[in-house]
Amino acid sequence: MATPIKITHTFHAPRDLVFQAFTESEHLQNWWGPKGWKFNVSKSDIHSGGTFHYSQKPADGDIMWVKFEYSEIIAPEKIVYTNIFSDEEGNALRAPFDANWPLETLNTISFNEDGGKTILTMFVNPVTTTVEETQTIEASQAIIQEGFTGTFEQLDEYLLTI
Repeated sequence: MATPIKITHTFHAPRDLVFQAFTESEHLQNWWGPKGWKFNVSKSDIHSGGTFHYSQKPADGDIMWVKFEYSEIIAPEKIVYTNIFSDEEGNALRAPFDANWPLETLNTISFNEDGGKTILTMFVNPVTTTVEETQTIEASQAIIQEGFTGTFEQLDEYLLTI
């Protein structure tokens, strides 16, 4: 079993506002995903038991579909969701960039307020992985950290506008 990947980030904004940016699609569409990629929300039903389904596309590549299935949302403290690459209809698919990427990752995000700032702690944990999938995600820890750091930096910028 792969070791969960831990990501932390401090936002210079109140916890309620940061939590809103994660749970309202009108905010998510303005900052989520890799910088410079086109982002389109297909379904936004963000609550425990709900689904968020979207596409993202780099300027020089193919469209990718991703689905979040939320298992727990406790405002403004915690979000737990399963991340799944999918097709346009939401059916699970292998990640387009690596055939050995786990089919699902369980992402747990906690939001802690600290003097008007928000400290986010996120754990990315592959769900039921093969040996190859475990090796792939463990070898990708730096890339995952870098990707989420870039995404959270976009949220830093977006928070200044709302």
